[in-house]
Amino acid sequence: MLARRVLAVVGVAALVAAIAAPASRAQLPTYRLGRTPTAEEIKAWDVTIPPDGKGLPPGSGTATQGESIYAARCASCHGERGQSPKYDPAATKRTILVGGRGTLNTDKPVLTVGSFWPYATTLWGYINRAQPVDEPGSLTPDQVYAVTAYLLHLNGIIGEHDVMDARTLPAVKMPNREGFVPDPRPDVRKSQAPRAR
Repeated sequence: MLARRVLAVVGVAALVAAIAAPASRAQLPTYRLGRTPTAEEIKAWDVTIPPDGKGLPPGSGTATQGESIYAARCASCHGERGQSPKYDPAATKRTILVGGRGTLNTDKPVLTVGSFWPYATTLWGYINRAQPVDEPGSLTPDQVYAVTAYLLHLNGIIGEHDVMDARTLPAVKMPNREGFVPDPRPDVRKSQAPRAR
């Protein structure tokens, strides 16, 4: 009986070793490609802005200031007023930034900044790291605040001359903020943004 148990333990150990060996070997080779990123590069990539606005940089902007920046850098993809470009009659939901209020409980919801996004800080963070699509991350903090203000204004959320900055942006109450619920999974941090209902 003892011999069977010893054989079983040895067999399991051999199986684990056989499975683990190729996995560990697969991580060993180096191909001398790429390089370790610098501290400055890592800092530039660390651009997540939570709902409370922690990490927003100094700067400010209004919708009035953002209109010309939007026209020059955003309108070619998103249309003159965020309702999709004229040349794209079958615009996808991703290119439409304005409108859609009251459509979320319909068969054809239109997910826009004004109808879906729960936090204005999410909009700022996305524009900052991913827009414009041909040169992501090229806008200054002031330009990002201004374009964010312009889109919030087009969606009827803030006034044309309201100043958006690190203090005022987190305070913006988005129309669908209450349409989200906290993620109940125990492995999700409480500070993480909620998910849609």
